[in-house]
Amino acid sequence: MNLIWRTLITMLRARLSLRRGNALGPRDVSTVRVTTLPTDLDLLRHMNNGRYLSLMDLGRWDLLVRTGLMDAMKEHGWYAVVSAETITFRKSLTLGQRFDIESRLLGHDDRAIFLEHRVVVKGEIYARAIVGARMVRRSGGTVPHEELFAAIGRPEGLPDIAEWIEDWMRESRLPSTRRPAPSTWS
Repeated sequence: MNLIWRTLITMLRARLSLRRGNALGPRDVSTVRVTTLPTDLDLLRHMNNGRYLSLMDLGRWDLLVRTGLMDAMKEHGWYAVVSAETITFRKSLTLGQRFDIESRLLGHDDRAIFLEHRVVVKGEIYARAIVGARMVRRSGGTVPHEELFAAIGRPEGLPDIAEWIEDWMRESRLPSTRRPAPSTWS
């Protein structure tokens, strides 16, 4: 609930932007302006590392709305879930600092859709995250890419997923929810 107001404002702004004809194509970059608030800070007075990923959700909401994917999701009873994410930090954000969250679709493999999010201050990258997400049905089960692309169109011109992203996904994947995943330490 701590980001609910930011999320609602972001979605409202994205809808207004869409109505003004500012739709995004599959290779376009979404930009959301954010300010570091006191609730974003940790005891060291810089943005908490976990907050970056939470705020990157705002970029995903903007991207979903402005590409038209949100409407398709509502129509079909789908929603997106993050299946994996990795983040790298360069510089810290401090109280009151304004920054942009830039988001774009990277591509897809047979299991996930990949996005990149960047935290940018005056053109300089402070943090970058790669996110793998899957589309699931409210009634249960995942939405195959063929069904997703039939509803929204297949994005053209997307490059292949970088090899390191494929390696990362393969190496970090947990077992299916239908298989056991005991917590044993070696």
